Amino acid sequence: MTGPAADPRVTVVVITRDRRCELMRTLAIMTVLPERPRVIVVDNASRDGSAQAAGSFPGVEVIRAERNLGALGRNVAVRRVTTPYVAFCDDDTWWEPGALRRAADLLDACPALASVTGRILVEPGGQEDPITPELRDSPVPAPAWLPGPALLSILAGASMLRVTAFRQAGGFSARLWLGGEEELLSLDLAAAGWWMCWAQDVTVHHQASTARDPRQRRMLGIRNTLWTAWLRRPAAGALRHTAAVLGGAPRDLATATAVFRALAGLPWVLRERRVVPPRVEAGLRLLEAPRRSSPARRYVG
Repeated sequence: MTGPAADPRVTVVVITRDRRCELMRTLAIMTVLPERPRVIVVDNASRDGSAQAAGSFPGVEVIRAERNLGALGRNVAVRRVTTPYVAFCDDDTWWEPGALRRAADLLDACPALASVTGRILVEPGGQEDPITPELRDSPVPAPAWLPGPALLSILAGASMLRVTAFRQAGGFSARLWLGGEEELLSLDLAAAGWWMCWAQDVTVHHQASTARDPRQRRMLGIRNTLWTAWLRRPAAGALRHTAAVLGGAPRDLATATAVFRALAGLPWVLRERRVVPPRVEAGLRLLEAPRRSSPARRYVG
């Protein structure tokens, strides 16, 4: 007896670095999904045998980067994608059976929809991710046809994107590298007229890896969100966002380093600044209050 036919609409892209155990768990799940997606792993110059281990899974294509590309590894993989949709997956996240098919169905039904972000369950335990209320109750105005709350930022490890939209927007920024890199791409998608939504019935699981440097992650997150604000928001909105981010961040060396690095990038930020259309900025202003109260927006670690 044969299994279900592979869904020809979706390719899964996983980026990883030095997380062999987590990667093996994720691939063990993703390679037996009923959708049977093509899986591409971009190994960001791991030193723990991750690339070799990933290659042991039948049908998994491994791209071995010579250096740590961060989020740019996704751009490299998407160049090889021939399906209309790409589902991003981190090495510590995995899509639930049926979730890929459901997200692809939503994208099929809505030609102006660029992405579907799933409901994240935190493992072990299966509780909803703290960011869920912010997504479920998004105040961004949406057209009647949108199949879920409208978003102005995706979550890369738990989203499926339309490949044409991703390529049109230029993919992830080489400047940002990693850490909150989704926000700039999302604003560029919105500015181009694309819509993004959250879907309650598309489930993604996340078991955060312990192999991470929380301070480095915080530095990159603060730097990148400040850069994104000044790259795309009007001066008033960028100032408010800067005040909100710095007001909620610990006053320590990590935060100071992030601010220093953000200021060091100011010349190129101002040179490449392209303010989003008023309708996008209006949505960002509506999100300011929910983001201030969201427990998922705390720069800690």
